[in-house]
This record gives sequence, C-alpha cells and structure tokens, in this order.
Amino acid sequence: MLPLSSGGSSFTVALANERATERFVTEIAAALEPGDLITLSGDLGAGKTTFARAMIRYLADNPEIPVPSPTFTLMQTYDLPRFPVVHADLYRLEGPGELAELGFDDLPKDAVVLLEWPDRAAGFLPPDRLDVAFTLEPKAGPEHRNARVTGYGTFAARAERIPAIRRFLDAGGFGQAERKRIQGDASTRSYERLRLGDQRAILMNAPRRPDGPPVRDGKPYSQIAHLAEDIVPFVGMANGLRAHGFSTPHIYEAELAEGLLIIEDLGSEPVVTGDPPAPIEDRYAAAVDVLVALHSQELPPRSRWRRT
Repeated sequence: MLPLSSGGSSFTVALANERATERFVTEIAAALEPGDLITLSGDLGAGKTTFARAMIRYLADNPEIPVPSPTFTLMQTYDLPRFPVVHADLYRLEGPGELAELGFDDLPKDAVVLLEWPDRAAGFLPPDRLDVAFTLEPKAGPEHRNARVTGYGTFAARAERIPAIRRFLDAGGFGQAERKRIQGDASTRSYERLRLGDQRAILMNAPRRPDGPPVRDGKPYSQIAHLAEDIVPFVGMANGLRAHGFSTPHIYEAELAEGLLIIEDLGSEPVVTGDPPAPIEDRYAAAVDVLVALHSQELPPRSRWRRT
C-alpha cells in the first residue's frame, strides 16, 4: 500500500490474485461500522461486484451464500450478524432523480451500503463515505487489479489506519493471518482474533482518543475521568502487574505511536453463561482471589505511576 495524499486518507493496493483480494476485503471489513457507505467505482469488469460479493460472504461468515449481481434488481439486502448489508447497483439509472424510487430512505439506519456506479448519484452522496476505485492492469496479468481507497469526511481517519494496520501485522508476522472481529468493550478500542496456522493472537486497535471540549476548569471529560488516551497505560499496567507476579496477556508486538498491539489470545470462555445468563461462581471466586492478592501488594506511590 502506498499513501497518495498528505492527509493519509487515500492509498492504493495491488490485488494480484484472489488471496490478495480476500486480504483486502478483510481489511476494509475491519474498519466498518453500522451505517457506513462504501462506493465502488471502476469500469465494467474492473472488480466492483467481485469485491462486494467477497465482502458479503466474509461478513456472513459463509463462503457459499448466494450473492447475485444487483444489476437488474438494483438492490439486494442481506441480514448479517454485525449489521444488515445492502448491495446496490446504479448502472441502469438514467439520473439521480430515480434514486428515491429505490427506497434508500427506507433502509435500516444501521445498514452498511455497498454502492456500485456511484457516479449515477453525483451530488447526492453523503460527505462521510469510503470510495474504492478499481482499475485493470492487463500487463500484470488477467486477474490483476489496482484499488485506490479514499476516505471522505469522518471516514478519513479510519481509512488512514487501514495501511498502518497492514504494516503492523506484516512486521509482527501476522500479515497473512485470518482476521475476525470480536466483541469489544465500552471504549473506542476494537479487537480482532488473528489466526495463522496454529498461532492465535488478538489485535487491539486503539486510536488515540482526542480531547473533547472543556467541561470543567478548562479540562475535557477524558482528563477529569482519567480515561486512557492511548495504549501506553495498558502496556504499563500489564508490565507492572506481571512484575508483581500476576498473569496478564503477553504482548507480542506493540506500536505505541499508532495505538496497535498484538497480544495473547486468552480464549472465549465467559464468566456468565446459561439462559437466563448467570455468573459462573468458580470464575468469579477466582477473580475475587486475584483482587484480594492485588490489594495485599505494596505498590509504589501514585506519583510514580504518573506520566512525566
């Protein structure tokens, strides 16, 4: 991937074969949130429908799900686990005035829309979107495509992180790993399970939290509530707990400036299970024992934990 703009919201990637396309789809899927719009640009046969089909099958976790081209139906909706996905093709539209007839206003607000031929909707596209423009590269082979990705509006920051994460995973030896997004926590962080042969790990994607407007004494809420603004406290706490004999997820690779970590995968065993959900007593008891042991430790004064 090569950045194309000084802001870092655009980049290109060479898709030499099916495996490269699969990895590219995985990277874009990891950046998606409910309600996103992805516009797919390019000439006939450039790879727009191929990309959309691969994306839908990846999000469905089903490589066999039928994904017909919507050239004639114009729009297909898929009810998938993370969010609904709408695959639309505007090729047969004669102008933007026909958009209202497709029913875009009635789509679920959390639906992700994959929109082919967005030029047919010129002037009506929202400012926050991701555009993927495909071009053929016949000299490099019949399957070779180039894709230029551009994030507009609020999508620009997420687009910027896609190549950064690729470089980080390559450096950590997980560039070719299977990636699956997993349930996160209440923070702005997101997590993916990485699987490469017998290796398992977790990717933590933690963009630096920007300071909000001042709410008291000239300080933003994040400072008042002592919220972590980056991953440095996470790494520091893990090292500190390990130094006192406690088990913490092993950190395999870290890029502090980018807010990226590859950490130990502790598995999927819950602390609550059943229907209705109920606590697993043994695991809660073990957690209480750890807290008791932690409080029995003699820790350094708080001032030594502060960043200088």
